[in-house]
Amino acid sequence: MAGYQQTIKSEVSLTGVGLHTGLQSTATFRPAGIDTGIRFIRADLDGAPLIPADIEHVADISRGTTLELNDVRVHTVEHILAATAGLGIDNLEVVLSAKEPPVLDGSALPFVEKLLQAGLEQQQAPRRTLVVDKTVSFADPANGIDLHVLPADDFSITFMMDYGHLNQLATQFMSVYSLHEDFVERIAPARTFCLLSEVLELADMGLAKGGSLENAVVFVDRTPSEAEVARIREIYNINGAVEGGENGILKGQVLRFENEAVRHKVLDLIGDLALLGRPIQGHVVATRSGHRSNVELVRKLRKAYASRFQSSNGQPQALKTTFDIKDILDALPHRYPFLMVDRILDVEPGKKVRALKNVSMNEPHFQGHFPGQPVMPGVLILEAMAQAGGFLMLNSEVNPATKLVYFSAIDKARFRRPVVPGDHLILEVELLRVRLNTCRMAGRAYVDGELAAEAELMATIVDREG
Repeated sequence: MAGYQQTIKSEVSLTGVGLHTGLQSTATFRPAGIDTGIRFIRADLDGAPLIPADIEHVADISRGTTLELNDVRVHTVEHILAATAGLGIDNLEVVLSAKEPPVLDGSALPFVEKLLQAGLEQQQAPRRTLVVDKTVSFADPANGIDLHVLPADDFSITFMMDYGHLNQLATQFMSVYSLHEDFVERIAPARTFCLLSEVLELADMGLAKGGSLENAVVFVDRTPSEAEVARIREIYNINGAVEGGENGILKGQVLRFENEAVRHKVLDLIGDLALLGRPIQGHVVATRSGHRSNVELVRKLRKAYASRFQSSNGQPQALKTTFDIKDILDALPHRYPFLMVDRILDVEPGKKVRALKNVSMNEPHFQGHFPGQPVMPGVLILEAMAQAGGFLMLNSEVNPATKLVYFSAIDKARFRRPVVPGDHLILEVELLRVRLNTCRMAGRAYVDGELAAEAELMATIVDREG
């Protein structure tokens, strides 16, 4: 499980309908920077809000895994998360044109193929892996569900499911010993499935609006009434009889694997485990598990190993949030005497940044700007704000050294108090709106907690070459 983090080399997209919403949706995969994780972006909403794929943001698991942050939701994320985990992708932006990704053929394979088309790119940072050294379990005896994560030398899964009343879904078993060797061919192609008796239940719940026999396998578990037959024909656009073929599957759909159902259960489990935010070194043993129990297991893992997700001061350890002068020099093109940021105190990718500028008497502008009573030029305070904002924008880029941030507008600039040698200027910049590569930001500069200057800025990210 050791190694370096990965993202993708280029941007790729695919389009289809959402399984439960039925909405036309485009998912665009974009490279993402080190330690940013998997992040979903709702490009259809103002401000393009971002939702990290993290267990803390799981809002619903009734028929899939739904994430929510600040009242913004993304539905049915498990197939994309399974694809990223199966390919060993640590950092990725998933930009959506609707609130649910396209279901495509009901498996993870179309996502896998697109990500491989984009190409995988190794990043210069070690992969963070949760090494399981004590067993963590979740059980639901009433439903015959058992889940355990045991210490092991690598990641593996043993999964057993049993729909005892159905011959075609009798006991099925699968073991996975290597995602690298097994995922693309043995797991990713497995499609989602349901029982015929569930079809009307889902419809009554307002779900599976995009479901069809092109993206789901339907096992016939009972003979429907005439009224139910009429509704099922309408839902699945079926002419003729509504019955199972010789294999007990609606309209005789052909399985991709004899045990395709359990393989899809494994796929869902891999996607839900990705909500931990890092790969696992451990053996997962699962019996009759689904999204609800998968998510509960991830919550127990996060709680059992809470100290592994914390820094030395006890704060959550997720993304790198502080950056020293070397990091700043790697990201920004500016150099003495025009580098106006000494340290990044805190950054929330895609949202806001806090930076520090130490105002020194040795800076050359003090030689001629009110030399008898040195005052930092207001335009340089704005420049310091702009550089902090530029770092915020570049922080989400895969290779910031290949990009530049050009500022195109300054608005509502106000200067509230003078800044003099010896002051520590705290710069706070927040993204207000992002459209394509252009951002609008609000910047404020403080000295000793008192507002010194403020302005709104507009900037665009461009390629440094040319």
